Amino acid sequence: MDAVRVALLREVLAGTEWPAAARRFARTLRSSVVPRGGGLLLVGTEVYEPWHLAAHLVDESTWSGLPQLRPTLVRHRVAPDDPVHLAVGLGRIEAAGRGETLLVVAPERPDGGLLERVHDARRAGATVLTLDGGDAEVRGLAHEALTVTAGAEVDLDIVQHLVSAAAGENGTPAPRGRRTFRDRLARLADQLTAPPPARW
Repeated sequence: MDAVRVALLREVLAGTEWPAAARRFARTLRSSVVPRGGGLLLVGTEVYEPWHLAAHLVDESTWSGLPQLRPTLVRHRVAPDDPVHLAVGLGRIEAAGRGETLLVVAPERPDGGLLERVHDARRAGATVLTLDGGDAEVRGLAHEALTVTAGAEVDLDIVQHLVSAAAGENGTPAPRGRRTFRDRLARLADQLTAPPPARW
């Protein structure tokens, strides 16, 4: 989703908790990966694989100059002929430890095997973040969680757009304190989509 669409989405959601909640969560995500130089693992459930979020984080990583945001997509099922970037299985979570961040996207309760692996990674020192549908056990494993319940104004896909866009905002500053092109574009989009000033 480009900067203009994200700005429009934020305008539609103005007055709700979601733009600010997504920015807070994105700040936590950035602060957990940037100082450590990376190690972001992204995993979903057996039913829901977060391809879309992985692609957006790759884009944000490129645009913002923050390679640490580029995730490793961890998959429940890996076929022998899958390309290398799609051939990382759940064993990678078992190897996770200090200095790594594990982002779990779980609209529904994952199977016990994933929860056990995430718990072990947390005990080994990994930072665990969750975008979830409200399962208490998933949230209990997280250092930071953003929960989207069934009755919310948004769904988990929309929140993933907000989080990925916010994670890439204000990445590497341009020389001499100037804003990056992406920052300028986002600012312009916000100005173009802002309501007209009130006239008395």
